[in-house]
Parts: sequence; structure tokens; C-alpha cells
Amino acid sequence: MARPSFRAAPVRVRVPATSANLGPGFDVFALALDLYDDVVLRIADQGLSVDVAGEGADDLPRNARHLVVKAVRAAFDALGGQPRGLEVVCANRIPQSRGLGSSAAAIVAGIVAARALVLGGEELLDDAAALALAATVEGHADNVAACLLGGLTLAWNEQGLARALRLDPVGLAPILFVPATRSSTARGRRVLPDAVPLADAAANAARAALLVPALTGRPDLLFAATQDRLHQGVRAVVMPRTGALLDKLRADGRPAVLSGSGPAVLVLHDGGADLSSYAGKTWQVLRLAVDGTGATVLPVHG
Repeated sequence: MARPSFRAAPVRVRVPATSANLGPGFDVFALALDLYDDVVLRIADQGLSVDVAGEGADDLPRNARHLVVKAVRAAFDALGGQPRGLEVVCANRIPQSRGLGSSAAAIVAGIVAARALVLGGEELLDDAAALALAATVEGHADNVAACLLGGLTLAWNEQGLARALRLDPVGLAPILFVPATRSSTARGRRVLPDAVPLADAAANAARAALLVPALTGRPDLLFAATQDRLHQGVRAVVMPRTGALLDKLRADGRPAVLSGSGPAVLVLHDGGADLSSYAGKTWQVLRLAVDGTGATVLPVHG
């Protein structure tokens, strides 16, 4: 492959938050939400400059260890070679380590921005290849699929490569309950068992199948479709406040699920009801919409 030709002008990419699993759809389902991070990427004469504002500004590295930079480097390798230098500016609004896909957003933003900086980048690295690369960097495909494509996505692996199907959800009014406390995806996976009873696996398969029509036009089925017997109960043990909120919402008939590996909780459809009484002083309540566009390249102002 010939070395790439880089654009001189900077590019700006906007990427949505995502909520994965949606109850029974473990490592498969994800939903894009209209809460966004922005990344501006510019080719420089030399070196690496990283600036971070907003969520994670006090914690995230400002060097090659930053996840956006890792994704950018991986994408440039796939596109044929690295530029002499880079300037990266991140404006983060997605809460970090809450189960809202902040790492997927960083990875997808980096890949899409790198692609946009290369002449002919979309032909060299189309969405299917970008998804496969993002899933490799992230370790699983659910969040990166929804972040890249928008809407509702179902992800799977085929011959070692991540693939995804995008659907348009109908009748959803997502509400997020976001705590101040954090929890890592790695921690959330460590508590999961290596095997589950056949009855639980069969129950989850049935609910996951039901979740597709529930999310695409039958919101009356959402409560039944979001029942999970695979991962949420185990994770709730190490996140007791999250587990208590989840139990309370579902006891009242709300189709509430753990957002990703938590600790945020997502209610998929509330019929317009005010759920702020569930929050108390512990939770921030965000009423969101479904993002229908996924990662988007936008003009750079100024």
C-alpha cells in the first residue's frame, strides 16, 4: 500500500454515547444516545499534542497513551502510514467509566478522524473495516458499532471480524440515571461466571429475540423483553446502589436495564412519566433521545 496523502485542514468528529446489552442482549445490542464527545484532529509538522476539556480532563493522559491517539495510530497504520506529527483536541461530555461507551467513543472518533484526514480514506477504510478495527482496539463490538453507525445495532463476529446490523428504534424515550461513582468495564467482566445454567441461557435467548420487535415498534413488549438472567444480577452484587435502583424501577413496571457494565441505569421507555423521584440525591437524571447518525464529520470553526 502506498503511503497516504494527508489533508492540511483539521477535521472535527462528533461521536455519541452508547448503552450496550440493553438487558438480555449481552455483547450484542447497543443503542446510540444524543450525548456527544467532539474530537478535532490536525496534522502537525512534528510531535504529538493532546488537549482534553470536559469529562476526564483531570484524569486522562495527554500523550500517546490517550485512547483517541491509540485509535488514530491504528487507523493510520491501516491506511498506509503515520504523519510526521499530530494535534488532538478532545471536548468530552460523555461521563467516563459509567457504562455509557466513553472508551468506544474515543476509539471511533480517532478512527473516523484519521480516515477523514487521508485523501481517499473512506474508500481505503470503509465502515465495515472501521468497525472491525474499532472492535479490535476496544475488545468487543457492541458499543463501537452503535457509536459508529448510530441507532440500534446488533453486533457479532464472523470469521474473526466484527460485523453489525443497524436498525431504527421506534417509540423510545430513554432516560439515564448516572451516579457520581465509577466502575470499569474490566471490573464488570471479572465478576461474570464462565458458565451459566441452560435454563438461564434459553431464557435470555428468548428475551433477546423479543427485544428486536420491542425496540422497533412494540414498546408494550419492552418490560418483558428487557428481563435478563445472564449478567445483571451478578454485576448488581458489586454495585449495590445500582442494583437497588434497578430493582425499584422494575418493581414499578419500568423497563430498566444496566447500561453496559454499569453503574448507570437506562430506562428505555417511560410513556412520558417523570422519573425524577427515583433519583434522590445519588443520581443525575438525563432525558435523552436516540442518536440516528453515529460518528459524524463536522466543519471546524475558527
